[in-house]
This record gives sequence, C-alpha cells and structure tokens, in this order.
Amino acid sequence: MKYRIMLLCAGGMSTSILMKKLDKYASENNIESSIEAVGLSSTSYLDEAKKYDIILMGPQVSYRIDEVKKATGKPVEAINPTDYALGNAKKIFEQAKKLEAQVK
Repeated sequence: MKYRIMLLCAGGMSTSILMKKLDKYASENNIESSIEAVGLSSTSYLDEAKKYDIILMGPQVSYRIDEVKKATGKPVEAINPTDYALGNAKKIFEQAKKLEAQVK
C-alpha cells in the first residue's frame, strides 16, 4: 500500500517539520509514501489535494475540517495534538492507515 497524504496546517511550516519525520519513519520501516505539507492559507491546497488520497490536518486548523472535506471530497482528520507536537510518526501512520481504509 502506498500512502498518499497531504498534511495541512495554517501556513505549511509546522507540517513541513512533521513531513520530514514521517518521511524518515516511512524510509526506516519500508513504507511507501508520498507526503506533502501545504498551507491552508492559500487556495492552491485545493489543486494539491487532487494528488493525494487523504488529508491530515494540524490540530491548530482542525476547526476547518468540515470546510476542507466539502471542498476536496477527501477523507480528512485532524492529527492528535500530542502526536503532532511530538512528531509521533508511528501513531500518525496508524491514523493514516485507518483513514486510508475509507478510500478503498
């Protein structure tokens, strides 16, 4: 299974850090993935979303989940605040796996 995940936060900066941790974890655990960090502040996230199966949002923008779901038609969830803050890649990939099941 290849995980195609878009990480969405306010400006894309904090999710860029998380993206690097997820990429490292995926590489170390032979997980095929394509992950991109995108800022919600720009409408280009709508075009980027077309390339991904699921969207994981930073907890700081979780109040916009319904808006993002409606705009993209993709499965969307907020990342647990503790997992986000700690960059807990294992837990975030577990969350992605559950969300990915909605796509299949």
